Amino acid sequence: MARARSERADRSENLRILVVHGPNLNLLGRREPEIYGSQTLADIDADLAAAAKELGVEVESIQSNHEGELIDRIQESMGHAHGILINPGGFTHSSVALRDALVATDLPVVEVHISNVYAREDFRKTSYVSPVAMGVISGLGAQGYRFGLEALVARLSA
Repeated sequence: MARARSERADRSENLRILVVHGPNLNLLGRREPEIYGSQTLADIDADLAAAAKELGVEVESIQSNHEGELIDRIQESMGHAHGILINPGGFTHSSVALRDALVATDLPVVEVHISNVYAREDFRKTSYVSPVAMGVISGLGAQGYRFGLEALVARLSA
């Protein structure tokens, strides 16, 4: 598995990272700003695009409130993306199917959460994604996305 990942990263083409935003993240900037901040999803995607340019990689961002649509897109990333940066939103705590799709890609995954899920309700402390992710960034606000992108690029470039 590690060998396949490194072979993908050694290609002369730019590294491509799929950014997956789960349900309700389209409401960022309006939804509970005391928890999620004032940045919109468009702001986060613009910040990621700028960071990707600095790092010399490509990012493609998607958002859906529909589990099946996210799973389809994750599956389609096989053979195209080199890594996945994901904020699964509410599917973090409920979707075995999303977890299985991530595993099926055999791509490195970084899980990101804007809020500190461990300082919130008990049900938010369980993630189906975390055990299959190379790392989790939680509670650092929208900046956590950039940290996740940098970690993926570092892993893929090593």
